[in-house]
Amino acid sequence: MSRHGSRIAGSLLVTSGVLLAGFSGAGLAQADPVVPPALAEQLNSGLGSVGAGKTAPDAPRMASIPNFRDVAGTGAGYAGAHGKNLNKGVFYRADAIVPKGDDVATLAGLKLAAVYDLRSDQEVHDKADIVPAGAEYVRIPILSGNINDMVGKIKSPDDARRMMQEMNQAFVTGAAEKAGFAQLLTGLANTKGPAVYHCTAGKDRTGWTSMLLQSIAGASNETIMSDYLLTNEYNKEWAAKTRAYIASTQGEQVALLFEPLLGVEASYLQAGLDKLKADYGTVDKYLTDGLGLDQATLGKLKAKLLR
Repeated sequence: MSRHGSRIAGSLLVTSGVLLAGFSGAGLAQADPVVPPALAEQLNSGLGSVGAGKTAPDAPRMASIPNFRDVAGTGAGYAGAHGKNLNKGVFYRADAIVPKGDDVATLAGLKLAAVYDLRSDQEVHDKADIVPAGAEYVRIPILSGNINDMVGKIKSPDDARRMMQEMNQAFVTGAAEKAGFAQLLTGLANTKGPAVYHCTAGKDRTGWTSMLLQSIAGASNETIMSDYLLTNEYNKEWAAKTRAYIASTQGEQVALLFEPLLGVEASYLQAGLDKLKADYGTVDKYLTDGLGLDQATLGKLKAKLLR
């Protein structure tokens, strides 16, 4: 592979991270954090809830941030624990925050309190965020390992798939990854207002975070998987353009080689969840024993996530 091709592949890899239906122990129903009503009311003030029985608007679609969406879903919000729906307008997930044209005003209208950037130094250098006024910008790089070494092992599409599976397993085993997710979830729990977290394509590091938040809220395995796979729809145009660029500059064989890096497959996150189940048993144990989160932090998150 040429040096240029390796650079393209490395860029694709760091853009890439769920549950398969039937995975047991995904939710936290057996260990619900208890939040005093007064604290819950304080946490929800100024967030997406617009009054009892009402929901916030759906997240806007933005051409320049195509994978921008609400963790809570659309419409009434995903079904969560205790017969409640997830609270829209609180946590957003996205790809790189680079609004253009009308999207600048659209993003500003969400009145975000914080933007959490999960990308590496090189990713940020290549495509720096344009942070809306009033939002705090927080960098939490979540990725370890030598990207060039990983890319050099790709000799077939299946190698690319295995690489993505290994990346998701590292979300469970990697010290740097676990520390990053712990910092992110703690930050989201304590942010005073709506927040967005993102990586470059908004699918792998962002996808794992979304799985954790939706699990905390008690969303079903099927809901979490369906939401995870929506990346393939939201990023469809970006993926097609990126593949076309690779084919035109490196050839069709290289495009086929790296095509699995352009989207998500159930097996990617499932590999991480299989490792999570083997090491911790449940998502709840991963959050507490693996990430070191306490019940107060989980309680804050749950109070924000459910209405």
